[in-house]
Amino acid sequence: MKKKVLVVDDEPSISMLIEFNLKLVGFEVQCVYDGEAVFDVIGQFRPDIIVLDLMLPKMDGLQVCRKLRSQNNLVPIIMLTAMQDLSDKIAGLDNGADDYMTKPFSPQELISRIQAIIRRIQTLPASGEEAPITIGQLSIRPDQREVTCAGKPVDLTPKEFELLVFLCKHRGKVLSRQQLLHGVWDYHFLGDSRIVDVHISHLRDKIEANARTPEYIMTIRNVGYKLTEPAIKESFA
Repeated sequence: MKKKVLVVDDEPSISMLIEFNLKLVGFEVQCVYDGEAVFDVIGQFRPDIIVLDLMLPKMDGLQVCRKLRSQNNLVPIIMLTAMQDLSDKIAGLDNGADDYMTKPFSPQELISRIQAIIRRIQTLPASGEEAPITIGQLSIRPDQREVTCAGKPVDLTPKEFELLVFLCKHRGKVLSRQQLLHGVWDYHFLGDSRIVDVHISHLRDKIEANARTPEYIMTIRNVGYKLTEPAIKESFA
């Protein structure tokens, strides 16, 4: 069965270019041209992934992301932005996008990123295949995609969850940003490591008692990150 891509861009020339190239490699594609139209078609079309422009009429890309995530719709999203400003890219990730690309972009690279995300989804373990993971006060149930910290549920995006599980499976090992891009985003080319840094920052905000002095996810300067077991704090009478 063909995988479905919903393309959301108000520039018909860009939409047509993306649609043409995606269909060449076997995707089913539907294009809409404003943010509100996403919610008119998503229930019937049921895309496997959304390619979403940041600047849209009626409802911009950030608003679309926020609304989808508020509805617990976890469909992967690649945000397109014509802006080079890092803050715009981070804003997309902050609002639930899985990845971003800056216009102008190569259709072949967009296809590679779409295929990478879909491969990740297809290779996720089926329910019941993975045992729970416990590190310090963190408890992760990969089969249920649930995380608790000190007994309280932690609300993670799909990509944050995958990143945390990957770090846990390689606990104690220093992982470079490129290793994380390869392992979590399935990038087999040189990717933008800021995607990793933003997701690490989000994870720390959600699982660390103090994100400025993390106990779980350590920064290894000039290299990458390492997940460690927090030291047991002694209490004195």
